[in-house]
Formats: sequence, C-alpha cells, structure tokens
Amino acid sequence: MVESFHQRVRWKDFRFATRHIVPERRQDFEKALRESEAERDLNITDYEIENVEMAEEGQRAIVTSIIRWTRLPSVSEQKATVTSEFVFRNGTWLLERQLGGPFDGVLP
Repeated sequence: MVESFHQRVRWKDFRFATRHIVPERRQDFEKALRESEAERDLNITDYEIENVEMAEEGQRAIVTSIIRWTRLPSVSEQKATVTSEFVFRNGTWLLERQLGGPFDGVLP
C-alpha cells in the first residue's frame, strides 16, 4: 500500500491516491490538491522508502521516505524526509497522517 500511494502521487493519479487515505481525511486532501493546483504545478520526481516500522500490535505502520519534487513556478528540486502513518482498518492499510514533503499539513 505504501508503494502504491507513492506511485500514484508520483504519476499524478491523485484521484486513485485518495483511496489510500482514511475516509475522514479524504475531502481535506482533495481540497488541498485543488487549492494548490497540484495536478498542474506539482511534480514528484523521485521517492525512496527508507524504513517501515510496525507499531500497536501490527495495526499501525510508521513509514520513512525521501521524496523529491518540484512545484511550479519554481524549477528547483526540493527534497524532504517524510514520515507517513498508515493504519490497518477493515482489512486494508490507509494513510492517516503525513509530515514533511509536498503534502505537509494536508494530513495532520
């Protein structure tokens, strides 16, 4: 699921990426994408999943990634260490929170 989310946002498949987010935060994520004009301005150039740590008896995963991106009008590549928290709900892993990177503050 972690790999799938990263791939979806890298290739600007935000509509499908939203399905990987906990339901109560999907609207906020979609709104932030629209307001930031991410489909037009955001380009994830690369990502690398560095670490996955299981917590809470296998019900939560803390994922550390390195993400590189550009956001127009700038052409300078930015790089950040991103911490994502996935929770296991109803038989699937869903993104609950993400700190750092191009979506910082969207999934508090």
